[in-house]
Amino acid sequence: MTPTLGVCYYPEHWPEEQWADDARRMKEAGLTWVRIGEFAWSRMEAHPGKLTFAWLDRAIDTLGAAGLKVVLGTPTATPPRWMLERHPDMLAVDAQGRPRKFGSRRHYCFSHEGYREECRRIAQLLGERYGKNPHVQAWQIDNEYACHDTTVSYSDAALRGFRNWLAQKYQSPDALNRAWGNVFWSMEYADFSEIDLPNLTVTEPNPAHVLDFRRFSSDQVAAFNKVQTDALRPLTDRPLIHNYMGRETSFDHFKVGADLDIASWDSYPIGFLSDRLDASDEDKCRYLRQGDPDNQAFHHDLYRAVGRGRWWVMEQQPGPVNWAPWNPAPLPGMARLWAWEAFAHGAEAVCYFRWRQAPFAQEQHHAGLLRPDSEAAPALSEAIEVARELIDLEQVSPTNAPAALIFDYEASWVFETQPQGADFTYFGLVLDAYRALRRAGVSIDIVPPDAPLEDYSLILAPGLAIMSDALKSRLAASGAITIVGPRSGAKTPEGSIPVPLPPDLPGLDATVSLVESLPPRVSEPFDGDGAFIRWSEHLEGGADALVVTRAGRPALVGSGTLRYLAGWPDAEGWNRIIALAATDAGLKTTLLPDGLRLRDTASHRFAFNYAPEPVTWQGQTIPPAGVHWWPLDQIPK
Repeated sequence: MTPTLGVCYYPEHWPEEQWADDARRMKEAGLTWVRIGEFAWSRMEAHPGKLTFAWLDRAIDTLGAAGLKVVLGTPTATPPRWMLERHPDMLAVDAQGRPRKFGSRRHYCFSHEGYREECRRIAQLLGERYGKNPHVQAWQIDNEYACHDTTVSYSDAALRGFRNWLAQKYQSPDALNRAWGNVFWSMEYADFSEIDLPNLTVTEPNPAHVLDFRRFSSDQVAAFNKVQTDALRPLTDRPLIHNYMGRETSFDHFKVGADLDIASWDSYPIGFLSDRLDASDEDKCRYLRQGDPDNQAFHHDLYRAVGRGRWWVMEQQPGPVNWAPWNPAPLPGMARLWAWEAFAHGAEAVCYFRWRQAPFAQEQHHAGLLRPDSEAAPALSEAIEVARELIDLEQVSPTNAPAALIFDYEASWVFETQPQGADFTYFGLVLDAYRALRRAGVSIDIVPPDAPLEDYSLILAPGLAIMSDALKSRLAASGAITIVGPRSGAKTPEGSIPVPLPPDLPGLDATVSLVESLPPRVSEPFDGDGAFIRWSEHLEGGADALVVTRAGRPALVGSGTLRYLAGWPDAEGWNRIIALAATDAGLKTTLLPDGLRLRDTASHRFAFNYAPEPVTWQGQTIPPAGVHWWPLDQIPK
């Protein structure tokens, strides 16, 4: 596979006489793809039924004539103002019962049938006009599902849909009452029409009610997406894509991805470090201009799984963003490093956001490859450098990793519903496990719970709240050294505590008898390096204790290939546990210098230096923001 570069462009923002020069400069920079159209509904249909596609025809023709491939977006993330006159009840409603007003974007409710039909209509119109256009080589459906906390809506449309969803699932109110445990606090219902949405309750709503509402809300995203893919499929043979977000778990991306051809995500490393990651102040200072060393790679591997092997970065940060609490500029070289790291993880394309910085509206402080005056911004030269390097390297082919990390969106909903600790998040737990593998120099595949497991030497399954018997049996039979827990198998599908108590793994004599959450600055040290933070479990049973706490309680137990981890380790604890497991799995590991990360492809090993100082590795000094690669047959054994 020969990866390519692209850029996001908004021809409707610029004078038409500027388009051809922009297209020429994009091509000269080595760019291949240009994404357009995803926010332009008001320019495509200025008034209901009054289609104004001529400008879009000319924009596509101009870009295509320059030798560029177009990704055409359906504009459904930004319904125009006239849409609210047609469907005044289409607005999403927040948990306090307030409608999300017009004036920015993503103001629709996924459950609104009328708006879904409008989306089907515009997608079909675009497909009829451009589905066979030779310049339109891919499609993006909508834009950034869930952005701005918009997956869950408490609208009347959502209430109607949720009641119907429950009726189909449970068939009778009695069955629902039993599943939810509604005998508690006299919460029993006599009819599905009595069930409300789980907001504005006096205190905590029934967790089973919340969990089912989260499942429903996720299904609504998948159904909304499918309306558009179904409209486009008969009209084009070009791939359909959605651009997911980072650290977004409010809907099941695997279900949405099942109706798409390629997964993509929007990578903003510096913005995420400042705004969305639970990093220490020390790490936020150290990686201020580089981004977290593992966050980007984690999402690359996650979306490779969502796309069943095909994935892109649809938006890559090129400079300061506008939406984080603080918005520093990237360290010189990072726009190059981020692109190469994506390619090493199997990306087919990396598209920078955006071509030219907008001098107006909400994103005017968001940098692009060009400044507002059309002069080159710092990242343009780095994009040009990557394009030239791609020609020299020619092929970057992904390969299966030796380690797998199982990721399940439903587990996140379970723990968000009842975290039992203010700083317990499923995403944070899984990212910490991923970090530990990366610090040990191990390449990783992220996989869904139903993925084949036979080809891995090491499997991690942290925090899988709901584990089917089938999954437990597949883990036991995989032959891989497998670490399950903490909190894995801790809930039934209804969100209750199961009996037998967790983890209830085949052949592993271990039972969680007590759980406790630990506040900040409190830890439970191991006997030796490491400690539990945030979460600790007490175990009963005869399984072999592989790591114990100073108090003598089992921290990691095992039998055969199965291990159970009874808490959330700190970094030193994770390093120790991964080293033990890798040894048992026959994997070679090494604790990498701080900030250095590796990734193996089919032919090369790549090294990425996120540290703000040079790092020497295998005889090669890699500068800050530096990238180096070696053919696999030249790596010292």
